[in-house]
Amino acid sequence: MKNTIYRYFFKEFISLFALILISISIVVWVVQAVNYLDLVTEDGHSFGVYFTFSFLNIPKVISRLIPFVFLVTLFFTILQFEKNNELLIFWTSGLNKIQFVNLAIIISILITLLQLILASTISPLSLSAGRSALKSSDIGLFSSLLKEKKFNDTVTDLTVFVETKKNNGEMLNIFLRDDTSSIDQSKTIIAKKGIIKKKNERNILVLYNGTIQTEKKNNKINFLHFDKTEINLSSFVTKTTTFPKFQERSSLSLLSCFSAFKNKLNLPKKYYMEEIRCKNKVELLIELNRRFGMPFYIPIISLIICYLLSSRKESKYFYLQKYIVFVAAFIILILAEIMIRYSGKSGFNSTIYYIFPPSLILLNYLNLIRIFKFENLAR
Repeated sequence: MKNTIYRYFFKEFISLFALILISISIVVWVVQAVNYLDLVTEDGHSFGVYFTFSFLNIPKVISRLIPFVFLVTLFFTILQFEKNNELLIFWTSGLNKIQFVNLAIIISILITLLQLILASTISPLSLSAGRSALKSSDIGLFSSLLKEKKFNDTVTDLTVFVETKKNNGEMLNIFLRDDTSSIDQSKTIIAKKGIIKKKNERNILVLYNGTIQTEKKNNKINFLHFDKTEINLSSFVTKTTTFPKFQERSSLSLLSCFSAFKNKLNLPKKYYMEEIRCKNKVELLIELNRRFGMPFYIPIISLIICYLLSSRKESKYFYLQKYIVFVAAFIILILAEIMIRYSGKSGFNSTIYYIFPPSLILLNYLNLIRIFKFENLAR
């Protein structure tokens, strides 16, 4: 009988959990995707790269939302069971409240494992793949970045001025300054006409009737007149950050920054981060603590929500109690997020951050045992 009750509650919980998680994740992802439109409108990446990068951010969104969704789901599931008198059926069937608390803890452990896998493995791999997509893409929408009668410097080391743009893509009176050359100080191109064409899957800027002015290091300027010249735009990169951030690095890569782990892990060279990145220990610790510390606050939430079992809906304090319980659980999540921000500043802060969850879990579990120990099981 108890196994049937457990399966029924778990089924109801996981159905609501999946529904809320998917719904909120879609909303958050859409909002983020709108913000990422700058990749197209300002950085010139193609829509294919934009959708790929946006889609690969979904695991990160899900990972960040799991603790809050777990809180909301368990809270409303217990309230719904109480409203339908299903909890009363549980008690009269021989299931006591401590057993129900244990069930909530087991469910919270499963959700904790889910978030650990997402945060420590899947999300970094997905974000890294998204950054690689940006890094390997060329300037697919370069022509859309060029505004009439404005200096456009979206592309690194390249400034372009176009006086007139026609509907057929043709551009008139073009000024282009190229500072990418390692030999020459700068190169300035002035052309009467230009157009962007596709050639071997690459974007080529074709210029007509112009002059190339090359300024040498010895301050000499060379002039070269041309009827037609081509510039491979794939050799230029946008100002989009292509260097992987901490959240886009694998957990092994982050751990490799610590000498205590470096010798024990014995990882291939590709996992080791550059020394300049390892020096930023504050951000590195914050990211590691977010991945491996935040999931352990989920069992605390489950225990706090279980305080709803201490009062029946007929009680005049029940409605007040449910708000207090929800606010208390929500404050724990906020506190955990605040503690993450400070956990990277010292080893002591990190230690406190990891000691806090087991301490609260033990205290609340013992308190729930005290509250429910002498209750009538049929109540």
